Amino acid sequence: MEITNIKQAADRIRALREDLGLSMQEMATATGRTLAEYAAQESGETDLSFTFLHKCAKELGVDVVELLTGETPHLTGCSLVRKSEGLSIQRKGSFEYLHKAPNLRHRLAEPFLVTQPYEEEEQGKPIHLSYHEGQELDYIISGRMRFAYEDGGDVAIEELGPGDLLMYDSGKGHGMIAIEGEPVVFLAIVMKPEGNAGII
Repeated sequence: MEITNIKQAADRIRALREDLGLSMQEMATATGRTLAEYAAQESGETDLSFTFLHKCAKELGVDVVELLTGETPHLTGCSLVRKSEGLSIQRKGSFEYLHKAPNLRHRLAEPFLVTQPYEEEEQGKPIHLSYHEGQELDYIISGRMRFAYEDGGDVAIEELGPGDLLMYDSGKGHGMIAIEGEPVVFLAIVMKPEGNAGII
């Protein structure tokens, strides 16, 4: 499966929001956006981050895969996804996600194979921080990563390479960039807060 049209996902978010009688302001608040930022994302004018999609899915009471594909996950018990298979989500000039268990219902975690390209212009800037409930585990497969994490009032910086593993509270600010001139590939497992199985 491949997601090539983020506009379709944005249209599904709008349709579900309207069906549930939620205002754009309510969704903006739930996703941590201003009304203008949310409106631009729901209209498909701007890219949809995975953090944004997760927050929309949670507020709308659906699986994030339903927003992306229009289909409800149908497998129970076991899901086998081969090496190059999964649900591909490509963002504009940024992370490339391959969801490795999109058809399993009531997942307690979201497993992704993530490829982040090296971007020269990011190297001297502060790393953009994201926030989402739960915990995240990132295991570096290839390339090198610079990771930023909110720790108290400060932002801690670490550099990681193949075989290194991070596990952290993803409700705190976190972000990463590829370094040393090549993409970084890592397995990211996003774990849901307790009591939110099946919805993220």
